[in-house]
Amino acid sequence: MAKFGIGQAVPRTEDARLLTGRGRYTDDITLPGQAHAYVLRSPHAHAKIVSIDLDDARAAPGVLGLYTVDDLEAAGISPIPCNVPLVQANGQPLVMPPRPALAKDRVRHVGDPVVFIVAETLDAARDASELVMIDYSELPAIADTVGALDSSAPQVWDQAPGNLSFVWEKGDKAGTEAGFAKAAKVVSVDVVNNRIVPNSMEGRACLASIDDTDRYVLYVSSQGVHGLRTQLATQIFNEPEEKFHILTTDVGGGFGMKIFMYPEYVLSLFAARKLNRPVKWTSERGEAFLSDDHGRDNVSHADLALDADGKFLAMRVSTVANLGAYLSNFGPYIPTDAGTAMLAGVYTTPAIHVHVKGVFTNTNPVDAYRGAGRPEAAYLLERLVDAAARELGMHPGELRRRNFIPPEAMPYKTALDHVYDTGEFARNMDDALELSDWAGFEARRAAAKAKGKLRGIGLSTYIEACSGGGPEQATIQMMPSGKVTVLIGSQSNGQGHETAYTQIVSDRLGIPAEDIEIVQGDSARISFGSGTGGSRSIPVGGAALSDTAERVIEKAKAKAAELLEAAAVDIGFEDGTFTIVGTDRKMTIQEVAAASAPSDAGFAFDEEARWTPPAATFPNGCHICELEIDPDTGGIEFINYTVVDDFGKVLNPMMLAGQVHGGVGQGIGQAVYEECVYDPDSGQLLTGSFMDYCMPRAANIPFVQFKLNEVPSTTNALGMKGAGEAGAIGAPPAVINAVVDALSPYGIRHVDMPATPQRVWRLIQSEQPALAAE
Repeated sequence: MAKFGIGQAVPRTEDARLLTGRGRYTDDITLPGQAHAYVLRSPHAHAKIVSIDLDDARAAPGVLGLYTVDDLEAAGISPIPCNVPLVQANGQPLVMPPRPALAKDRVRHVGDPVVFIVAETLDAARDASELVMIDYSELPAIADTVGALDSSAPQVWDQAPGNLSFVWEKGDKAGTEAGFAKAAKVVSVDVVNNRIVPNSMEGRACLASIDDTDRYVLYVSSQGVHGLRTQLATQIFNEPEEKFHILTTDVGGGFGMKIFMYPEYVLSLFAARKLNRPVKWTSERGEAFLSDDHGRDNVSHADLALDADGKFLAMRVSTVANLGAYLSNFGPYIPTDAGTAMLAGVYTTPAIHVHVKGVFTNTNPVDAYRGAGRPEAAYLLERLVDAAARELGMHPGELRRRNFIPPEAMPYKTALDHVYDTGEFARNMDDALELSDWAGFEARRAAAKAKGKLRGIGLSTYIEACSGGGPEQATIQMMPSGKVTVLIGSQSNGQGHETAYTQIVSDRLGIPAEDIEIVQGDSARISFGSGTGGSRSIPVGGAALSDTAERVIEKAKAKAAELLEAAAVDIGFEDGTFTIVGTDRKMTIQEVAAASAPSDAGFAFDEEARWTPPAATFPNGCHICELEIDPDTGGIEFINYTVVDDFGKVLNPMMLAGQVHGGVGQGIGQAVYEECVYDPDSGQLLTGSFMDYCMPRAANIPFVQFKLNEVPSTTNALGMKGAGEAGAIGAPPAVINAVVDALSPYGIRHVDMPATPQRVWRLIQSEQPALAAE
């Protein structure tokens, strides 16, 4: 195996640069003569804009420009699009109100952008914002997800009666009802998937300018430049794509939130054109709480029908999904097609029917957050299965085992139309049960009880669909010096793409890692890209890169045959070296490059390939969480955490483990600590800073016992399935199942996320009399 090849646990090549302060993030970039922008946002959740007086602000020192929606409309700037052509259950398109970059006539959530202010300095822009006089007429607001459907609820949009954007269905309704008709047992749960703020370490930022060729140039912290370029050009500014140059440098976390188009990007480009000078905008943390697209926020009811032997017969689910005040780029897709199809899980349930209502509220828009619908599906399903096991008095592993899809049934088409190609679900669970020492748990529970603690253990399985988002393209340019440049359209957000892609090229071409450069995030140098999201970068981008490397080898082989004076069919290639088969005559690929006539661009070899996945990949696994609760405080301490995952062929075990650990941390954050809360009466954001919004810290996250079962994917050219979202999918149900298990002596059967000390303590106090009576 190559020293820096596929399967090696090599350290990340980018870490030395990033950890020594030599990273180049968007806010690090400075252009000559740049101005600074500030967004004046609505203090109200819902209000009419009666008037805006900018006169005093325009006269303030250092102010260069103040812009409202009238300026955008006069320049022909279109609203930010929602790119989900969702069809409702009645065959009609969803209700999709416009989302101008600045509020028009009404503000619809706290933080809604109203005026864009550009000045010589950020302080001058802030000072000018205090001189803007806006007359608001406040309106009633609705922030509650289910409450938005109430007949008396305030209406967010006149064109969306009842605050409904869509009513959507999937599955076999008749078959599902037939399954329930013959059920020996029906189990039901009601779950809340709490709203989350992404809180990436690097906030959103952009720097806009007009270059010497009259192109718009936008440096932006993103998850892919090409999608943003297409939106800006064809949907918002209505100009050719070649007039836009989008660049993304280092990115300090995204988790889905940096995929989307935001008002500030449109406004900065607009202002740069108006002022003919660069305009920089950088989000503050408090601003991020108000304006970065949030995640999750679903309320669901689910029923499971079982026969007398515990076999699943049918499942039905109804969900109310909060979309916020505006439809973000992919907001309606997340609670529908993205997540719903995964409600089948790893089980043989023959019939499933799902009903989803998407509602508008006076809150910040909601879109994809790590896992994008799959964590919501897994949480609902695994809470339902656990509740069924508890009602049946059955080991949670045994009920799952009776319903797992067996390996010999692959490929398996689920009741919600996904076709799983591979997976050994019982093996994952059995390994996790052994690693976690589930068999010895009751002794540990008894020991904890003797100390006055409540100990619980929880199990969850998961499966997700990855490798979506379209094709990916890679280019390999090899210089006569033997140095290689890789151009690829995905975008690292801190996952380690530079290392991963270097490993693939080094493995395929046998070139030292130090001779390989990875280039991402430049729409001028890279002609195509589908960006990063849905764990697609390595399975899809890596497959495209592998194909490109094979093209380089074929081109170099022809040249090697010429140099070695042999027929191409007699030339072999291994570990970076061409040989005449059966002889000791050889040349390295770098030597061949040195002897090759460079192209006009100076390259010895310049090859490109685009790879389109034929189907999704399906990472899967099992999580087991063991924890203790202090009944006097409701505080939770994590004792053991075990994960067994099947990610198919593994590229870099060390980086993969880091992805799992980080995902588990985010899943635990949602399960126990994090919750975005709006005041139900005023619509004000109550958790608008880290003083009120609890992020998990290193001390809160347990050590993770981690094992891999490599079952290669048959739908991916490299056999890889993807790993970036898995930890955040499996963790929330495992944690809450463990919390419920710990509280079971009190007769408690459910706890909503986040299971904060206060929430747990209140549940214990409410059930104390019942326990005493027993």
